[in-house]
Amino acid sequence: MNLIRNQRFTVDTTTWRWQAAAWAATFDFTLFLNNNGIAYPHDPFPNRLFVGSKRVLSFTGVNDFKALQEAHRQNPCWLAGYFGYDLKNQLETLQSRHPNRLGFPDIYFVEPTYVLDFEPNAVVIWGDEPEQVFALINTFSSQTVGPVAVSAPMRIESRVSQSDYEATVRQIQRHIVRGDVYELNYCIEFFAEQVNLLPFAAYRALNERSPMPFSVFLKQADRYLLCASPERFLKKTGQTLISQPIKGTVRRGQTPDEDDQLKQQLRTSEKEQAENLMIVDLVRNDLARSAETGSVRVEELFGIYTFRQIHQMISTVSATLRSDLSFTDALQNAFPMGSMTGAPKVRAMQLIDALESNRRGLYSGAVGFITPDGDFDFNVVIRSILYDAAQQYAAFSVGSAITYDANPAEEYAECLLKAQAMRHVLGNT
Repeated sequence: MNLIRNQRFTVDTTTWRWQAAAWAATFDFTLFLNNNGIAYPHDPFPNRLFVGSKRVLSFTGVNDFKALQEAHRQNPCWLAGYFGYDLKNQLETLQSRHPNRLGFPDIYFVEPTYVLDFEPNAVVIWGDEPEQVFALINTFSSQTVGPVAVSAPMRIESRVSQSDYEATVRQIQRHIVRGDVYELNYCIEFFAEQVNLLPFAAYRALNERSPMPFSVFLKQADRYLLCASPERFLKKTGQTLISQPIKGTVRRGQTPDEDDQLKQQLRTSEKEQAENLMIVDLVRNDLARSAETGSVRVEELFGIYTFRQIHQMISTVSATLRSDLSFTDALQNAFPMGSMTGAPKVRAMQLIDALESNRRGLYSGAVGFITPDGDFDFNVVIRSILYDAAQQYAAFSVGSAITYDANPAEEYAECLLKAQAMRHVLGNT
């Protein structure tokens, strides 16, 4: 591997890592992983920072997973980046009919110049001249990246009205009655134009309002992802694969008693359990394509986890990767995350493209890292603001699982609940 673990520096990273991330945001590429100290089964993201691009991997739009595997095989190193949702078109006979308004590539990975691992009282800096990097961060003024997110509240528009949303939900339910799908994740996009957003300040504001275990700040030239994701797509440690689909959401209560009642309501909801179980079965099938026979198991079903604004129902599925397959085979065979498609997966993705009003792009994709040993961890890109600074265009999407017995008005309300933190950050509460 090209990056050598050079030096460990004693420092209180509670605040120092934010200064380091602000410094990193001055580079053309940075990926800041932030777990917010939240406990999570099989651990959340590490608190880790990837800075700069020593090498940008080249992709042609054909067999890009294989190209990623080959690039890593030839040069086993740290890689940081993402898979966009529309990479699905390389995996199945699918298409995306909507324009790519935000312009994120379908796949993007770099070999970073520096990697910083944050411990509670120390930072480990990988790369050349770690002493100089440490000194530069110590003298960096984070005010240069902006103390506030936006200069003025912006006008946020929806591509889908509530009446059109509810009509589409009923259309999806007719597809379910016909047997086309038995669950479909339907998403809607909100957007704002002529936006003067200070991305790192906006990310800090989003993270303050909605701290999550798979939180991400990503900068790729003029494009930014500000992500408050609670969900893991896929993790590989050795030969062990872990996927943790989320299906089931309820708001937090105003009082402790109401909060406990809502949590119990989610825990015992037959509808939410049915949605979760459908996706667990899909994820089991996805992992089975890469797993040793008999190794796929559900470690936890219908786990209830509490976050700042919502309670979520999360299940954990594990498997053992077959020895004759590469790490990219595991990623390809499971992508995109079943919780963001529905089931059966391919038919659900066909209907998503037909029924939704925008291209998902990086939304519903996965952001994360690959180690020199071929281990990896990727989240699911949800609860996220995407921003193109050159176009001054910002957007975020929210969605929910539509089943036969879904109530269209309640599903719309769930979308608005998930949108609260992002609307607040953009100045429209």
